[in-house]
Amino acid sequence: MTEPESGENAAARDARAAVSSAAGEKAAGASAAGEKAAGASAAGEKEREKIVGRAGVVGAGTLLSRVLGFGRDAVIAALFTRRETDAFWVALTIPNALRQLLAEGAVSSAVVPVLSERLTKGGDDAGRRFFARARGVSLAALVVVTVLGVVFARELTWLFASGYSDAAAGTDAAPAGDAPGAGDKLALTASLTRVMFPYILFMGTAALGMAALNAKRRFAVAAFAPALFSVGIVGAAFALRGPLAERGVDPSMALAIGVLAGGVLQVTAQVPALRKIGYVSRPVFDLRDPHVREMLRRIVPMTFGLGVYYVDLVLSRRFLSELGEGAQSWFSWASRLCDLPQGIFVMALSSATLPSLATFAAKGETDELVATWAHGMRLAMFVAIPCSVALVVLGEPLVVLLFERGHFDAESSRQTARALAWQGGAIFTVAATRQLVPAFHALGDTRTPVVVSAIDLVAFVLLALALRGPLGHVGISVAVAGSSAVQMLLLLYGLRRRVGSLRGGEIASSAARVVAASAIAGAASGALA
Repeated sequence: MTEPESGENAAARDARAAVSSAAGEKAAGASAAGEKAAGASAAGEKEREKIVGRAGVVGAGTLLSRVLGFGRDAVIAALFTRRETDAFWVALTIPNALRQLLAEGAVSSAVVPVLSERLTKGGDDAGRRFFARARGVSLAALVVVTVLGVVFARELTWLFASGYSDAAAGTDAAPAGDAPGAGDKLALTASLTRVMFPYILFMGTAALGMAALNAKRRFAVAAFAPALFSVGIVGAAFALRGPLAERGVDPSMALAIGVLAGGVLQVTAQVPALRKIGYVSRPVFDLRDPHVREMLRRIVPMTFGLGVYYVDLVLSRRFLSELGEGAQSWFSWASRLCDLPQGIFVMALSSATLPSLATFAAKGETDELVATWAHGMRLAMFVAIPCSVALVVLGEPLVVLLFERGHFDAESSRQTARALAWQGGAIFTVAATRQLVPAFHALGDTRTPVVVSAIDLVAFVLLALALRGPLGHVGISVAVAGSSAVQMLLLLYGLRRRVGSLRGGEIASSAARVVAASAIAGAASGALA
């Protein structure tokens, strides 16, 4: 018969048992945490692998859109005079800038993150309910803006191109044979603006459809639909230019009609894909929905940020309107050439990365968010740096090849190439910015991009005022490049403060290798050009 344990021995035994139990629980907890972390890391790696494929789909669609866009721009350059193209580019800029504000900007900063969060936490039904309400609020805003834009088209045109008022007074007299009233450049631009303004309604609708498709990881339709914009313009230019001129209407009105046709085609192309995922239900206007309010909460500061961009755009167009005939067109065609690499890969990466960043942010997985962002940044620099070098070195031969025919003469080629050297050289800073802003939006931080945009505006204005005199229209391109660099550096600083390490060593090492290879290729190309 064993002797009963003393109280001291029993307490010691209980203590040992408690320690053992705690250790076991701690080990189990550590194991569970490790498994969770490993699972998150594996999920993050899997998501990053998909980004390249998604970006490839978006890039292919954007490539088609940009190739058709070059064809469209070549048609515009050859068929229409510089007076007509100057008016067209300003008129298109006005609704296009508001599209950035009310459509694509709202989608990137507010709709995609909130929709991704609803899909993650509430499933497809919750996502569809939110989308119907988001569409209802969006359509109401777009209709109001469209009506106001049509009514106040002339005032908006003067805001963007007051320099055309002086041109109309006699410095921009139309050459013989132009349509009646062709000397009034401001009036022509206002008429084109009035006809084109409903484009924002179509593009706002298309941007929201793109948000739903991207959030559901269906990138093909949203990527290929924008190509239809160029189809509408080219078709209208060839079909309507002659008949309109015969009826005494300025031939450039064909371009405005083509813009509307392109908008309608883009919206129509999305309908089958949206129906397939169940996102074509009737729009619902409901401001009481908390998720709609969250969307609007995100949009408000973003609106101020893009409002700064809008002021930047107004000032650049206004400065250009004071720099003589052709300045608007040369600047615009240089920008269009920069749009090719920016759209094919930079914007494709940004579009493909945002849903993943938003998902990781919704789950609170900051490390995976940073890893995914750094992965996208390395890919962006891999393409953007060689493109910057190529456009600086081979800009003028490229412009001659693409545009020099019809009304686009050798002087237009030279002036466009001068602007392209600066805008093209800044593609890598634009690419970095396009990767940085979605990271802030995914984190729910819309304030920092707003503050940085305001500083960017100040930098642009100071540079433009200082350089437009000695450099003319090229000074505006220099100002765009310089302010873009300021924006990139400030956003990098802000994101690092927000999330800590940005894996800068990995990005810098990858970028350095690309710079070295691009420099060698650029030197060889320059010698052969």
